[in-house]
Amino acid sequence: MHLSTSLLLACFVAGTSASYRDFSIPPSTSTVNVRVFNVGILTIDDSSDFSVLAPVLPGHDALVNTAFSFLVEHKQRRFMFDLGMRNDTNFVPLIEAAFAAGLFQFEAPKDITGLLEDGGIPLSSIEAVIWSHAHFDHIGDMSKWPNTTGLIIGAETNTSTFPEFPASTLRASDFAGHNITKIDFSTAKLTFGGMKVIDFFGDGSFYLLNAPGHLGGHMAGLARVTPTSFLILAGDSFHHAGVARPTAAFQKNFPCPAHLLEEAKSAVSTSFFWSSGSAEGKFDLPSRTHPFFTISDLPSSGYIDPPTADVSLEKLTAFDADADFFLIVSHDLSLNNSLPYFPAYLNGWQGEGLKEKTVWNFVDPANPAFRLSPT
Repeated sequence: MHLSTSLLLACFVAGTSASYRDFSIPPSTSTVNVRVFNVGILTIDDSSDFSVLAPVLPGHDALVNTAFSFLVEHKQRRFMFDLGMRNDTNFVPLIEAAFAAGLFQFEAPKDITGLLEDGGIPLSSIEAVIWSHAHFDHIGDMSKWPNTTGLIIGAETNTSTFPEFPASTLRASDFAGHNITKIDFSTAKLTFGGMKVIDFFGDGSFYLLNAPGHLGGHMAGLARVTPTSFLILAGDSFHHAGVARPTAAFQKNFPCPAHLLEEAKSAVSTSFFWSSGSAEGKFDLPSRTHPFFTISDLPSSGYIDPPTADVSLEKLTAFDADADFFLIVSHDLSLNNSLPYFPAYLNGWQGEGLKEKTVWNFVDPANPAFRLSPT
């Protein structure tokens, strides 16, 4: 019998450790290889004009983000999951205006096409690009890709383009010449942890997960990198590790290192964050059993449907609290200096203890992702 998401959470809290099979994932010996690039640094003015998380503490209006792109290799086939941003200014007027107004800033000497070519990966060898969703910081510049490279998108993706649709953030060149495949989760026959799933290769090595709420067509990737361990490529399901962590299950299975527990006592502001074991000016991290931040539900939210995004987030946090899954969102700055980048592989993350070493990075005052006290 497989456990539902709510029962999984209950088991975690009660002290029962889960494994990937408890999420209804069938066993398989088929795997993919995954390598990661950081295409650049995107800074968002997380102010009243645009917001992705709450609360925004004084001095933290700027939300600095990575832009991860993943090379997924299945036997002799290659795919990209997200491309990061283009490194020129050829955006539609709506995005150009946002940059001009200082809402976004981006640093990227090369885009993903340049990084791949520098690494000896011909663009012609990439069978298809998978967009987690169609925001400008994930779609790269598809006009640089050969027509032999397909494009895979969620069925709910709005494919209208500028200038025919003035409010669109996409151009015709984002699609022109490429075979478009739409992933329709309404036909999904699998459900993992309450999330609808498509078995991409049909052998259990790589799945696409329906993760709605951020933008129409938003989806995540689930890569089996050993027969019993997985990477979750979670797109923009959240924008900071503190939106997902900690939960009671996460605290139990991934206790925070002692040196960070000690630093958190004075580093985390008790004026903004609290836990049952905290006292004024002395934060107690082990007794914090819900995430520090929430997905923004302001009218200016970067999520088109925050309540639905919250549901997707809750499902993903169950995976995040399990030792068989390492979850990476596209913009997790806390991982910027910790991931083994291309040409290294992420497949060995579990044996290398990478998750245990990194998942609490965001509470480290020395980490650039730290935003748990005013500045």
